[in-house]
Amino acid sequence: MFRPGYIEEVPLRHDTPTTVDFWFDPTCPWAWLTSRWVLEVARQRPLEVGWHLMSLTVLNEGRTDLPERWHRDLAVRLEPVRVCAAAEQKYGPEVLGRLYTELGTRFHLERAPKERSTYAAALSAADLDPGLAEAAVCDTFDDAVRASHHEAVARVGPDVGTPVVAVGGVAFFGPVVSPTPRGEAATRLWDGVLAVAATDGFFELKRTRTGKPVFT
Repeated sequence: MFRPGYIEEVPLRHDTPTTVDFWFDPTCPWAWLTSRWVLEVARQRPLEVGWHLMSLTVLNEGRTDLPERWHRDLAVRLEPVRVCAAAEQKYGPEVLGRLYTELGTRFHLERAPKERSTYAAALSAADLDPGLAEAAVCDTFDDAVRASHHEAVARVGPDVGTPVVAVGGVAFFGPVVSPTPRGEAATRLWDGVLAVAATDGFFELKRTRTGKPVFT
């Protein structure tokens, strides 16, 4: 169980599985790049990745400093999150990873629109019921989305975005990377993440983003 303020030491070992929890909004390009990095590390190190939902819509609701077009965009962004929640409820959390891959491939690589036909195609490709795409336009699963989202925020605080990654009892926003590190670069970054996660009192390391997401 997570305890605020508690830091569990995370040794730099490569022979035993490391549990990683990853909170994502499938529409966020930065979360997508980070998720592909985690999967790249998992091909080289023994990781057990658990996927969980966040929502940029929930994160930004109530903000009055955003233009109207942003609020319209955020309303649409909630749709695929609802679809993921519907799939999780029907099949269990183990399906989220592969559904995220199918949705993210369409959104970020193929530039497919956020609409029910895209969601249905992703569900079918993930061997899930395409009829769950109908969940996009109803609020049936909003409570589940909020509960998962608030669990992530409770671990890291309100001044963050997506993704949230938790390892060894420590959660943090990011890392935000572009493009996705591959090969040795991926594991080198992973070892750095484990090192800061094991550092009692570590809170923040950040610099301003200077470019757009690079999907290569």
